[in-house]
Amino acid sequence: MKVLMVNGSSHPHGTTMRALEEMIAFFQENGVGTEVIQLGGRPIADCLQCNKCAVSGKCILGDDGVNAFIDKAYGADGFVFATPTYFAHPSGRIFSFLDRAFYANAVDEVYDAFKFKPGAAVAVARRAGTTAALDALNKYFGIAQMPVAGSTYWNMVHGLHADEAVQDEEGLQTMRNLARNMIWMMRCFEAGKKAGVPYPETSAPLVTNFVKRDDNAR
Repeated sequence: MKVLMVNGSSHPHGTTMRALEEMIAFFQENGVGTEVIQLGGRPIADCLQCNKCAVSGKCILGDDGVNAFIDKAYGADGFVFATPTYFAHPSGRIFSFLDRAFYANAVDEVYDAFKFKPGAAVAVARRAGTTAALDALNKYFGIAQMPVAGSTYWNMVHGLHADEAVQDEEGLQTMRNLARNMIWMMRCFEAGKKAGVPYPETSAPLVTNFVKRDDNAR
């Protein structure tokens, strides 16, 4: 089994990574492989909604790791999206990265690389805004048929720097329990597949626009 992680911080060894490291250690102890996609400080373009990915399943924008992430996502069994908290929302870079990754993979509104795989959001902050950031990241799971993994508290760690995160004992405990819960979920799905339990068949998507022309409007 393998968990693919996205670190949405510009600091590859900051508080966000310290939260992920707590999960990584527990995953490794239980035989689950991990890979971290470090977004770092490089520019990441926003989605243009050009819809050219609908043909190829790939984003046409520059080589900034989005398409490589989609390719790796097919082989992953679970996902963790982690972000620092900026003005009570995730970093702009992880928003742009995930917007393009999910949009490019949404062929006929079916997210083949992500569906039926557990996902977890993690947010870190000096003080507050983490629950709003988590809420934003959880939206990606909800639209892509991904079971959402929770823990014994909201998935957050506090600290301005990585060395401060170590002092948040409950936060790191939450990360370990989150990893534990993800392992259980992934094993349950694997056991279900071995037992012949099929995944639900997704019906062909119906798309409705709420704004319609009214010829009788004044």
